[in-house]
Formats: sequence, C-alpha cells, structure tokens
Amino acid sequence: MDKKNNCQLILGIAALVLYLALTLAVPFPKTAAFWVAFVFGLLAIAAQAYILKTAFDKGEPVKSKFYGYPIARIGIIYLAVQLIVSLVLMAIGFACKVPVWIAVVICVVVTAVFVIGFISADIMRGEVEHQDMKLKTDVKTMRALQSKTADIIGLCADEETKKAVAALADKFRYSDPVTGDATRELETGLTAAADELQAAVLDGDFSAAKQLCVKIEASLNERNRLCKLNK
Repeated sequence: MDKKNNCQLILGIAALVLYLALTLAVPFPKTAAFWVAFVFGLLAIAAQAYILKTAFDKGEPVKSKFYGYPIARIGIIYLAVQLIVSLVLMAIGFACKVPVWIAVVICVVVTAVFVIGFISADIMRGEVEHQDMKLKTDVKTMRALQSKTADIIGLCADEETKKAVAALADKFRYSDPVTGDATRELETGLTAAADELQAAVLDGDFSAAKQLCVKIEASLNERNRLCKLNK
C-alpha cells in the first residue's frame, strides 16, 4: 500500500473513531431515529473510500487526477453534511422524540443529492478526459505535416526550392492544428503530397518539388478555409 493510500486509510479511521466517540460517548437517547442517523453517518464515512478511489486511484496521468478533485470535494461535502445532520437528529432526541420516518427521509434525501452530484461529476470528468484525448488525436496529423515540411527544408540543395518549402512550412506552422470531419479528406491528400515533395527533393527533382509546393499550398488554403467555416 503506497503512502497516499496509507494517508487515506488513517484519515478514514480517524473520522470513524471521532464519530463513534461523539455518538456513543455522549448519552444521546437511543431511539429509532438515533440508529437511523447513526447508520447513515457510518455509510457516509465508508463511502469516502470508494469516492477517493474513483477520484484519484485509477492510475491516470496528473491532468486526469486533477479532474478528480471535484469528485473528491463532493464526497467531503457529503460527509460533512451527513455527519452534521446525523448529530443534529441525535441531539434533537434530548428535547423530543423524532419520528423515525423523518430521520429516514432526511438522510435519504442527503444521500440522494450526493449520489446525483457524484454521478454528474464523474460523467463530466469522463467527458473532459474524452475531449482532451480527442484533441490530442485530432492535432496529430497537422503536427506531423508541420514537422515533415520543416525537415524537408534541410534536405533542399537548391536555394529557390528551399525558399518555397520554407514558405510552405510556415503556412503549416500557422495553420489551425485541429482536424475535423470536414478537413480529414484534404489532410489525407496533404500527407500524400508531402511524401511526394520529400521524395522529389531527395531525388533532386527541384522543378517537380516547386510545383508540389504550389499544389500543397492551394490544398492547405482550402483546408484552412474549411476550418474557419466549421468553427
């Protein structure tokens, strides 16, 4: 068990001991409402193990774990609210007998609100992680084209061709890197054309290379136009 899990276990045990000390040492009237409140308090403490595991213990990267903090915060709020509600219900027993159904309804409502919040936060965390992953995937093609055209510059032995490739590389560099459904087909063509450009430069066919630069630039301009239209 790692240090973080040890800390979580210690905090859980401390919360349990404190709760038991307050509820069992203080002579609360042991009514049915007391036991309902007592059990729901124990459930809130026990739930923290699952909540923290869901929030942080999935072996995910730091960014993903950062997204887990809202889940953990909801769990802590739930714990605090439920313990306060439980202790208040127990304390009211000194003044009057709390109907058991009232204790049940209040505790169930608190738990239900938490469950809804927990599920919503977990779904939101999953969606944010999905969008992050999608963005990483969506920029891969354009990043590869940026890198390839920049590398081709160093392969050019002809100065005029080198200037044309350098201008093309700059256009790739300042283009929107995110791939969309509308641009995917054009990017496939750009990738094939960039391979042709690299082959032409390596073969010393600089005339063909310059023509390819013009062709690629036209396709890139169309691709960037589509990017703007689909924003």
